[in-house]
Amino acid sequence: MMLMLLATSASADMAAAEKWINSEFQPSTLSKAEQMKEMEWFINAAKPFKGMKIKVVSETIPTHEYESKVLAKAFKEITGIEVTHDLIQEGDVIEKLQIQMQSGENVFDAYINDSDLIGTHYRYGHVVNLSDWMAGEGKDVTLPTLDIDDFMGKSFTTAPDGKLYQLPDQQFANVYWFRYDWFNRPDLKKQFKKIYGYELGVPVNWSAYEDIAEFFSEHVREIDGKAIYGHMDYGKKAPDLGWRFTDAWLSMAGAGDKGIPNGKPVDEWGIRVEDCAPVGASVSRGGATNGPAAKYALRKYMEWLRKYAPPGALGMDFYQSLPYLAKGNVAQQIFWYTGFTSSVVEEGIPVVNADGTPKWRMAPSPHGPYWEEGMKLGYQDCGSWTLFKSTPIDRRKAAWLFAQFCVAKTTSLKKAHVGLNPIRDSDIRHESFTERAPKLGGLVEFYRSPARVAWTPTGTNVPDYPKLAQLWWQNIGEAVAGEVTVDTAMDNLAREQDKIMMRLERAGVQSKCGPKLNPEREESYWLNQPGAPKAKLANEKPQGETVNYDKLIQAWREGRVK
Repeated sequence: MMLMLLATSASADMAAAEKWINSEFQPSTLSKAEQMKEMEWFINAAKPFKGMKIKVVSETIPTHEYESKVLAKAFKEITGIEVTHDLIQEGDVIEKLQIQMQSGENVFDAYINDSDLIGTHYRYGHVVNLSDWMAGEGKDVTLPTLDIDDFMGKSFTTAPDGKLYQLPDQQFANVYWFRYDWFNRPDLKKQFKKIYGYELGVPVNWSAYEDIAEFFSEHVREIDGKAIYGHMDYGKKAPDLGWRFTDAWLSMAGAGDKGIPNGKPVDEWGIRVEDCAPVGASVSRGGATNGPAAKYALRKYMEWLRKYAPPGALGMDFYQSLPYLAKGNVAQQIFWYTGFTSSVVEEGIPVVNADGTPKWRMAPSPHGPYWEEGMKLGYQDCGSWTLFKSTPIDRRKAAWLFAQFCVAKTTSLKKAHVGLNPIRDSDIRHESFTERAPKLGGLVEFYRSPARVAWTPTGTNVPDYPKLAQLWWQNIGEAVAGEVTVDTAMDNLAREQDKIMMRLERAGVQSKCGPKLNPEREESYWLNQPGAPKAKLANEKPQGETVNYDKLIQAWREGRVK
């Protein structure tokens, strides 16, 4: 009788899998037979945990909403494991994660946590090293068809020891967004060239971006009876103002060193590392957080926000500013996340044509005057599954099964179409994305191109992301609000980062590669050395340079960076 019940249960699980494959998990890079085989593996691997209730958490974006509402339900029906997938703001995810790190209590069974914390996770030793987990303790619950090498963000979640510490779940880049239709209008092209002496096109450098912002805000001013603006951003003193800068604003200006995925020895936070140990953020210790390039970057951000952005942008936070581009009155945005492509491709909105094609396009971010070939060009978010050692082993295994279910080849392509946050190379190259590409404004071409590796998350130089990240919005917020000067804000930020790293060094709490701060020296010593920190340029506004978008996209299609 028991054997009959088990057989009936297994066949019911397979029936559920077949139902989901036919009704939801299409398209896929796998055949339906291969999908069924993958689901059969999940059913068998989940048997010891059937009936268990687990809790996972992530920030609130469409991809994670899909996981919470659709994939969690499918996972329960197919495996019998019930998942509560909480959706909260990113700052709250980090807070919960810190509580689990500090208390050792199991707050959640798994986290989708930005790979920006890779340096933190590697140094403290609280999270599970996935390379060893998949080969050892978690081998019986590791999907044979997981195919780690297919994940585009694998390098972002790999620590200096060569081990994988997080599993990419979604990713999106911070690129340049512009109104392709306006940039191609003969009258506007002619007017721009007459004023600035070069072609209106995708800006290669910040000089051109600034000229284009001025052009639309001060010379064009209105289109079709509607006031328009040459720039969009946000400036409210809130935690998300910190991301606005740590998400590679300084490296876009050129403050750090050459190196992919992150500058060596000085990264995009201005933190110098020697032999894997952070040695300082201040110029006086060899860092670049308060160097001339960093101060230039903050100054330009504040200037453009006040001069060329729509009224009210200064008081907006990240979430309030997001829907703005869809209104159709902004010409360009230097700092735009591809994760929000879905909000500007909806039919019937002002930035989409009647045939469903976008009036806008995305392109590579322009760079500042301190930038050099070989540096990262922008930021890429890589939300990744993270397991803690403090999670009981059975709960950790059940959560790991759900994590893999969310990224398995059976489910990943459909999820990529829903949230437009592709993680697998095989998914972005699938014919379904070739068909959809004309309606996605360059997203598919970007992710198929070799250019995608120049957009990278925060790297391993940052020894404690939660502690250091909060310093950014607090100090930069004071400058944006006019409470302190740019120089004072960046000097304070660099000094406070050094203080935290000094405390970590004294406490000896990091098991490997902890900070070992350099003694302070005259800033001129470091500014005269090659690389970062870089001395102030005599001319911070070189000639503006643009490129034709159609030629750029053709290069991407042909597998060239430019």
